[in-house]
Amino acid sequence: MTDRKAELAANLARVEERISAACAGAGRKREEVTLIVVTKTYPASDVRLLAELGVRHVAENRDQEAAPKAAECADLPLIWHFVGQLQTNKVRSVSSYADVVQSVDRKRLVDALSRAAVGAARELGVLIQVALDVDSSDRGERGGVGPDGVERLAESVAEAEGLRLDGLMTVAPLAGPYEGRPRAAFDRLMEISSRLRVAHPAANMVSAGMSSDVEEAVAAGATHVRVGTAVLGVRPRLR
Repeated sequence: MTDRKAELAANLARVEERISAACAGAGRKREEVTLIVVTKTYPASDVRLLAELGVRHVAENRDQEAAPKAAECADLPLIWHFVGQLQTNKVRSVSSYADVVQSVDRKRLVDALSRAAVGAARELGVLIQVALDVDSSDRGERGGVGPDGVERLAESVAEAEGLRLDGLMTVAPLAGPYEGRPRAAFDRLMEISSRLRVAHPAANMVSAGMSSDVEEAVAAGATHVRVGTAVLGVRPRLR
């Protein structure tokens, strides 16, 4: 085993222990939580090593990095998640490799994704990104639509050809009433998810939690956690 593979294996084992302990503490089964490894800023060689170690879900947040990496790893049995703020001019590229787009926060983006998915003869999973630093339907500081805008946007996704409404995503806010309170933020997301599932029962995916707040996300009920630094190490500074 190479040094890097051994390092990744050890880091994965530590993250696995954290998720398992959090599940046990919350009275949940370990298989209820899916680990998504965020591979942004790391090379395709690391993605290959992660695949060898059993990782199946990976995430990226910048198309210019993700597109060539996904192409280089196209032979691997991976599910690719796009988690960054997405501009409409990048939609065609993202829809060619992403299986799930977790950062949908406006109708214009829904329409663009639908056109691209139909054009590529693909079905894209969609998560609505919920901004918990705003109360209204405005966009949040880190992207996302406010809680009041979720229902209308969900209807747009559900009606859009080529798209599948999978659920909700959030990032613990850096401002507003939930600043520094990730557990409260994730509890709020679960409330919004419960309401969404009344009209859209299949939209049961809840993506929340990162390296620093995995435990809080699992305790709240997240189905997917997005972990980067705790698996891959401190990120290189972007040039």
